[in-house]
Amino acid sequence: MTFARAAATTLALGLALLAGIALAQPTTEITFYYPIAVGGPITRIVDGYAEQFSKEHPSIRVKPVYTGTYQESIVKALTAYRSGEPPTTAILLSTDMFTLIDEDAIVPWDELAKAADEAAWMKAFFPAFMKNSQTGGKTWGIPFQRSTIVLYWNKEIFKEAGLDPNKPPATWAEQVELAKKLTKRDASGNVTRWGVQVPSSGFPYWLFQGFTTQNDVLLMNEAGTQTHFDDPKVIEALQYWVDLSARHKVMAPGVIEWGTTPKDFFEKKTAMMWTTTGNLTNVRNNARFEFGVAMLPAGRHRGSPTGGGNFYVFKKAPAAQQQAAVKFAKWMTSPERAAQWGIDTGYVAVRPDAWQTAAMKKYVADFPAAAVARDQLQYAVAELSTHENQRVTKALNDGLQAALTGAKSPAQAMKDAQAEAERILRPYRR
Repeated sequence: MTFARAAATTLALGLALLAGIALAQPTTEITFYYPIAVGGPITRIVDGYAEQFSKEHPSIRVKPVYTGTYQESIVKALTAYRSGEPPTTAILLSTDMFTLIDEDAIVPWDELAKAADEAAWMKAFFPAFMKNSQTGGKTWGIPFQRSTIVLYWNKEIFKEAGLDPNKPPATWAEQVELAKKLTKRDASGNVTRWGVQVPSSGFPYWLFQGFTTQNDVLLMNEAGTQTHFDDPKVIEALQYWVDLSARHKVMAPGVIEWGTTPKDFFEKKTAMMWTTTGNLTNVRNNARFEFGVAMLPAGRHRGSPTGGGNFYVFKKAPAAQQQAAVKFAKWMTSPERAAQWGIDTGYVAVRPDAWQTAAMKKYVADFPAAAVARDQLQYAVAELSTHENQRVTKALNDGLQAALTGAKSPAQAMKDAQAEAERILRPYRR
């Protein structure tokens, strides 16, 4: 009898232990595509978030997959989707929205986040970031790592040139005037330091939108079916960009590389640069001089496009995974986490209440430059996004580079870009 009772007790304990293990094991695994190469501080942050989320939600396991550049990530996500094994969720460019809709690859968040707290969460983001997240009355993307373009300047070089180190250019005219004083040449007349650098590789269309927004013109309609590349104000904006090197001689001629622009700034090869606020932490960590951050100089008015990535949920993922992805995205974009992500990376914390957290208030008090991109959102427009977005964007990028290298006039370059965009988009206007 004692033996039987002992055996029964052992069996019961064993079953209880097995049940406990079963309960502790994740029941739903979600694959999370994130656009960065493997390794580095960002992957460690993302891995840490995935682990922390799974600890707080034991029934869900998040599996990050690092997919390279944004361009590589959209290709990998759609290839996986077409093969029938899509990621559950992914951070892809906000401008990929129409492409993902056309592929019938994603689910609107409105269909997934129906609880009252989830509906409130979807309304918590800065309106400027929702311009590239919604169309047709539906929300397709949730803002995560978002940005605007800002101006960085080297205060030491400003002092050296006899300029006020705390007064960046506020207008297009001032930008030219200051850049002339900041450009440095040796005895032979060779430039050793440029006044300003605006990258024209990687994302030339995005930098160009800084100029067009400031010139009071939009590059596309909200439906993503029409572009305005040959609008006189667009051509005027491109002429100003071209003139920085061709006429005013304050910017290097030809194509300026996106990836090396921050390095040129660190090495004092340029006194000012336009680049993403996503470079803010990079600049803070690597600039060995006092620098400033400002809104972009105004043309007719101030302005910048937004940029960066959104959360998307894929259609062929099982319903349980989709719901787990909602919980994960909601957790990742909570005020505290949005604030910390902004602090760690330099991206703009995507919701106003993130800026009211204790961590963000302290960060901004210690480093006021962090708030510049947020303050610029009031002047921000949607990043260029259309149906067949990669093809349309390529048409514009090709035109921009043709003008910047002198192969075509700004007017001809934009006329040709518009003709190609018309050819691509005409079927979507039927």
